[in-house]
Amino acid sequence: MNRIQQISLLTLSLVLSSELSAQTRLTMGDAARLAAKQNGAVAVAESRVAQSEARALQRRGALIPDLAAGVAQSERTLNSATFGFAFSNPVTGQPMLRPDGELIGPVPTVDMRYRIQAPLVDLGRYASWKAAQAATGAASAEVEAQADVAATMAAATYVRAARAEAQLTARQADSVLAADLLRIARDQLAAGVGIALDVTRAQSQLAAVRAQIIVARNERDRTLLELKRATGMPADATITLGDSLAALPRVDALPSGTNAVDAAVQTAIAARADVQALGAQERAQQQAAKAIRWERTPQLGLVMDHGVVGRNWERLLPTYSWGVQLSVGIFDGFRREARLEEQIAMARETDTRLRDLREQGSLEVRTSLLDLASTSEQLEAVSERLQLAEQEVTQAQDRFRAGVAGNADVITALLSLNQARTLRNDALAAYQQARVAYAKATGTVRRLP
Repeated sequence: MNRIQQISLLTLSLVLSSELSAQTRLTMGDAARLAAKQNGAVAVAESRVAQSEARALQRRGALIPDLAAGVAQSERTLNSATFGFAFSNPVTGQPMLRPDGELIGPVPTVDMRYRIQAPLVDLGRYASWKAAQAATGAASAEVEAQADVAATMAAATYVRAARAEAQLTARQADSVLAADLLRIARDQLAAGVGIALDVTRAQSQLAAVRAQIIVARNERDRTLLELKRATGMPADATITLGDSLAALPRVDALPSGTNAVDAAVQTAIAARADVQALGAQERAQQQAAKAIRWERTPQLGLVMDHGVVGRNWERLLPTYSWGVQLSVGIFDGFRREARLEEQIAMARETDTRLRDLREQGSLEVRTSLLDLASTSEQLEAVSERLQLAEQEVTQAQDRFRAGVAGNADVITALLSLNQARTLRNDALAAYQQARVAYAKATGTVRRLP
């Protein structure tokens, strides 16, 4: 093999590998988990976690000693009249400086020093740091809640895409039957045992089905675009559905009985990410209120200043100052009380929302259980109707081929089959939507297979 052939084979392999990597095969669970990782709303929530972590670091920094250092070289002049007192000669009693002021200086100064300021006891700042940590936990819980929302949206979009794909397949099957009907009508007309009206009817039916195929194909392409958007994939990516609508999994077992349903509701509410996020937010607000209360406690701090100072760099003398300061906030214009009332009101609001969310979660679990049972029964009914419609088409075709009836009965049977296939796809989609709703209500949407 020469070098040109080697390069050609290498190029071909790279092209094939890029095409394979560009195609993504997704199941419903894959779509849900992919959306939970790279959906835009999840990325925004993760950014808020980073912001909250930075605020927590700021609060912690207030508990760490501050160290500052500086070097200054300056000159200054003074007006002796601004001293507020006069210097007199102790012997003669005459003023040493002019009473109306005398310029003193310039006096050069070199100053090198560092300053340390450290909080020794500050319960308010410590509580504020703990409140910031609680807020970070709430922001992290919100990421999980947003991930569940994104996963639910992606799973629901996957069901719509699978239904659109099933509709397109059904219309293509209708097109095959319509084309076969047209072929039989033409053969019978050519053999002299048919009429032109049967050919016209068959052509009209085939044209109607082709129009339905165009609509179904457009709906399939639109839902695939929506699925890419929901999962955070680029619009030009190529994806294929891993499961057809009929092949999507079913719920194995559902709780039955009052006690079992009540237990399932309690388990679901405890597992839901949005309930956990709202609970974490309430705890963070309570911690913030606690931090405001601790601001009333005394603060004990240490201040130390050390350095060298002199008129020039040749002679610098060390100087220092240090002290311990105790501060107590007595009155701040009721600002602290107003902030405390604001936090308490916010926590009260969050608690109300949390109770309402728990009630909503209970309703969603019970409703999704009803929907699953109802759509399962509906699916059995429409499946039976589909079987009967297929038998009707077969019997009508046999009568038409035997020449004992026109194709009007076949076209009527085809229309009935068309409707039965659509109803079955609708029933399958309704069942899978109920399954997604149940997974969302129980907090297990990201564990869908």
